[in-house]
Amino acid sequence: MATPYFIHMNIPAFIGGLGGQEVMIIFLIVLLLFGAKKIPELARGLGKSMGEFKKARDEFEREIMTAESEAMDDEPKAKKKDEERAPAPAESQSRES
Repeated sequence: MATPYFIHMNIPAFIGGLGGQEVMIIFLIVLLLFGAKKIPELARGLGKSMGEFKKARDEFEREIMTAESEAMDDEPKAKKKDEERAPAPAESQSRES
């Protein structure tokens, strides 16, 4: 079964099936509901909220990467400390004699 082309383009499936007439009808309904003066304000608010969401997502990803890199850096140090704490088997036997 072939996957529709619009799924591969990162476009939600329901948008890929809309034609020109459907988009025009939706635009006219939005125009009637909100009026010509409100549409730019709505678009501006939507753009700002999308920008804030992207900034929060980027900050979250940066925090994850930082924590991951710190954990990877601390891992060899922890192993080295464990090796220093536990005496080698040969050393412990020679001390007992």
